[in-house]
Amino acid sequence: MATRARVRAPELIGKGGWLNTGDQQYTLADLRGRIVILDFWTFCCINCLHVLDELRELEEKHRDTVVIIGVHSPKFVHEADHQAVVDAVERYQVHHPVLDDPELATWKQYAVRAWPTLVVIDPEGYIVGQHAGEGHAHAIAKLVEELEAEHAAKGTLRRGDGPYVPPEPVATDLRFPGKAVVLPGSGNFLVSDSTRHQLVELEPDGETVVRRIGDGDFKEPQGLAVLPDGRVIVADTVNHALRVFDPASGTVERVAGTGKQWWQGSPTSGPALDVDLSSPWDVAWWQGKVWIAMAGVHQLWTYDPSAGTVEVAAGTTQEGLVDGPATEAWFAQPSGLAATEEHLWVADSENSALRYVEREGSSYVVRTAVGTGLFDFGHRDGEAGQALLQHPLGVTALPDGSVALSDTYNHALRRYDPSNGEVTTLATDLREPSDAVLVGDDIVVVESARHRLTRLRLPESAVRVDAVAHRTQRAATEVAPGKLQLDVVFQAPTGQKLDTRYGPSTRLLVSSTPPELLLSGAGTGTELSRELALDPSVTEGVLHVSAMAASCDDDPANEYPACHVHQQDWGVPVRLTAGGATRLPLVLAGMDE
Repeated sequence: MATRARVRAPELIGKGGWLNTGDQQYTLADLRGRIVILDFWTFCCINCLHVLDELRELEEKHRDTVVIIGVHSPKFVHEADHQAVVDAVERYQVHHPVLDDPELATWKQYAVRAWPTLVVIDPEGYIVGQHAGEGHAHAIAKLVEELEAEHAAKGTLRRGDGPYVPPEPVATDLRFPGKAVVLPGSGNFLVSDSTRHQLVELEPDGETVVRRIGDGDFKEPQGLAVLPDGRVIVADTVNHALRVFDPASGTVERVAGTGKQWWQGSPTSGPALDVDLSSPWDVAWWQGKVWIAMAGVHQLWTYDPSAGTVEVAAGTTQEGLVDGPATEAWFAQPSGLAATEEHLWVADSENSALRYVEREGSSYVVRTAVGTGLFDFGHRDGEAGQALLQHPLGVTALPDGSVALSDTYNHALRRYDPSNGEVTTLATDLREPSDAVLVGDDIVVVESARHRLTRLRLPESAVRVDAVAHRTQRAATEVAPGKLQLDVVFQAPTGQKLDTRYGPSTRLLVSSTPPELLLSGAGTGTELSRELALDPSVTEGVLHVSAMAASCDDDPANEYPACHVHQQDWGVPVRLTAGGATRLPLVLAGMDE
C-alpha cells in the first residue's frame, strides 16, 4: 500500500453548532477510530446537491465505519442564518451530522477554495485525501476500503453506530414546495412538492388538497409549465429528466432524459430520451419549444415535443455572467424562467441576476437586466445598473410588460420594469419565495420555507426597503502581479490511471473577470498546469478555472474498464499585492504536496 502524507486534521469549529446529532456537540477526538469525510457545502450550490446524492450509497454501505459530516460554509448572507441551514438540511434530506459554520472558520482551517470540497480523515485523525467538485464518490469508496483494511489490521478502526440522529418529522400539506402553475379549466393550482417528491393539486383557495400525483415517479421536482394541449411538463430535477403530467387522465410519462446526470463529453443534442440532462430546475413554453433552465450545467436547453429531441440553446457550461450570442453566454445556475412574446426571462440565481434571451435575426442573444456577477448581491432598489438581488429562483411575467422576481434569499418579491429600467420591491416578509403565478389582480407566491402558497394583491406602489449590499465572505487570495503558476492537482485513485485511449484525458480552461486581469494564460488546453501573467494595473478580480480529468480502472485484462470523470469549476477572487503568492494550487483530487 502506498505511503500517504500524514497531515493532522484541524479541529471542527462552527458558531452555528451541530445539526442532526440530537443537540450533541462533537470534536474530532470524539470520532477517533472512525473514517471521517468532511463535505464542505452550501445549500445554494447545485454541485453540492449533486455530491449529497453521490455520497448516499457510500454512506449506507459503510455506515458502521464512516461518519460523513457536512460542514455548511455559506456563500450568501442568507445562508449564514441558522434556521435557513436547518431548513436546507431537511429540504435536501441530509442524513448525516452537519456543522453550521457561518463564519467559515473550519473552511479557512482546511484551506478550502471551492464548493463542494470533500476531505477524508483517517481513524487516527490525519487528512489522507481531498477532492473538489463532482464525480469522486468511486475514488473515495476505494480509499475507504483501503483505510478499513489498514486500520482494522492496526487495531485503530472502531465500528458501531454513528452520531446521526434524525429530526422529528413535521406534518404539513406541502413541504418545501418549488414551483406552481394554474391549471386551465379548473383554475386549480399544481404545485411541485419537492421534498415529498410529488406534485400536489390544490383548489383555487391554494390550501385544499385535491390530489397528490407521483408515487415514485419524481425526485425533488421543481419547474412546471402548461403545454398548448393542456398537459403539464415537469422538471424532475434530481432524476435529471422531464416528465409530462396529464391532468385529465392522471398519467405521468418521461419525455426527456435518461435518468443519468450529464457529464462533459456527453451528447448535447439528439433524441430526447437518449440524451442525459443535469438538474433541470425550471421549464417554459416559448417559441414553439420547451425551454429548460439546466441548472446543473449553467445552460439553457430546449425540448421539441413534435420532433422528440433536445439540444443546448444557450450557455457554454462555464459559470459566470457573460452576455452575447447565446452559444457564447455564461450563466450561473439558471433556476427560473418566464416567457413573453419577445423575451425569455431567466432568474440566474448564483449570479443574483435577471437575464433574458431574445431573437436577433436568425439566432438568439443573451442580455442582463439586473446583476453584475457571482460575488455581488444584496437588496438595493433603483436604477437597474446598480440594483442588487440575492439568489432569485423565480421570475413571473406581469401584464404591463414588467416582471416580478421571487428574490429568494432576500425573502422578497421584486419588480423590474423594462420601460424605465427601474427595480422596486413589491413585498417583503416572505420566507424563501421560489416562484409566483398571476391570478387576476393577485399574485400567488410559493413561500418555500413556510410550506405554503401566499396570495398578495399586486400593490400600486412599491415598499420602501433600506438598501444593503454584500460581497461573498470568501477572502480574496493575495497573489503577486506578473507571473503566477497555476497548478490543478490531480492524482488518479488507487487502481486507476488517466484514460488516454482517445487522446488527452485532462482539460483546463482559464479566464478572468475583468478579462484585462490576464495578460496571458487564458484559454483552453490539455495540461493541468499553466503559467499565467497578471496585469499589475488591475488590482483585483476573479480567476475562473475549469478542470476535468478522466480516469479508468488499470486492468490490462479488461477490454472495457470502468471510467470516471472528475470535474470542478473554481471562481477564485484574487487581490494583486507585492509579496503575494506566485503559485496557486487548486486540488481536484489528491493532496498538494
